[in-house]
Amino acid sequence: MRVAIVHEWLETYAGSERVLEQLLEVWPDADLFVVCDFLADKDRHFLRGKVPTTSFIQRLPRARQWFRYYLGLMPIAVEQFDLSAYDLVLSSSHAVAKGVLTGPATLHVSYVHSPMRYAWDLQHQYLRQARMETGLKGLLTRWLLARMRGWDHASAARPDLITANSAWIAARIRKTWRRESTVIHPPVDIDGFPFEPAKQDYYFVASRMVPYKRIDLVAEAFRQLPDKRLIIAGDGPEMARVREAAGDSQNIEILGRVPQPDLIRLLQGARAFVFAAEEDFGIAMVEAQACGTPLIVYGRGGASDIVVPDTTGVLFPEQTAQSIRDAVARFETLAIAPDACRANAERFSRAVFRDRIQALVAQGLAVR
Repeated sequence: MRVAIVHEWLETYAGSERVLEQLLEVWPDADLFVVCDFLADKDRHFLRGKVPTTSFIQRLPRARQWFRYYLGLMPIAVEQFDLSAYDLVLSSSHAVAKGVLTGPATLHVSYVHSPMRYAWDLQHQYLRQARMETGLKGLLTRWLLARMRGWDHASAARPDLITANSAWIAARIRKTWRRESTVIHPPVDIDGFPFEPAKQDYYFVASRMVPYKRIDLVAEAFRQLPDKRLIIAGDGPEMARVREAAGDSQNIEILGRVPQPDLIRLLQGARAFVFAAEEDFGIAMVEAQACGTPLIVYGRGGASDIVVPDTTGVLFPEQTAQSIRDAVARFETLAIAPDACRANAERFSRAVFRDRIQALVAQGLAVR
């Protein structure tokens, strides 16, 4: 059986690349196709020495810096890949990869991280953050996104089977594409976050400091809980806002970016991991659970797939400081067992992902 894997683009080793890594683990002889490849040599280990086939966007002017500005050309780019010789095509898609063209003899399974967020329900948020709500540039961007919505909806009919990385994304797929999907959670390196049952008396949050992560809300909540210690790790453009929200509170410690061993140690020792963002899934939450650490997290998005309420953590209903404070108060009335958190994390291991994706593909091949 000839197998092709189609991935959006290669720039960093992040969440979608971890899915690609496991697909290559299951189908090591697969050919790899990407819109463009600018991955650094130090991050290429997971490709198993493969040299991807790239599209014409790889050769456009200043593509390394500007490839995202070529979004309007990406549908054409993925449609130019000739996949006619393959029995199985797997696409890993958060933008255009699911739009590749395949024939009736080919099974196409698309692992969807999300429909194109910036073209659908999050369009206004993205335009606001990019400061393109008005003006000629904003008008042109809205026109482009309208075109992309049409293509995105039409091309959603092309995969034979669609998988979603969480129930939240399955609902988004149903809403935007009117298609059903199978939830297969992304693979998490559970073994890389060792279990530690002994906890210390601090709460912990770690994240990139970007607006939607809402780390400022966590800082604001704990500023009003002076008897609760909070440690914040991470860096980014929202750092000044987070420091302002924390004020001069003696119970809040802001570390900035920390090395991975220190991050793991802090996760292991935390009384609870606090997270206020709406995530499609939320790998950091699973990593905390793998350490045996309970969660206090915003209840929309992928968090509802991860947290077992009152058993491995607490969900809060609103992105407000008051809602976080109420959740902390509820958490402190519970006796959450660290080993229950670790057992919960095992549901999201790499081995579970590989088993489930293989089973889905086998099911699809059996009915062809």
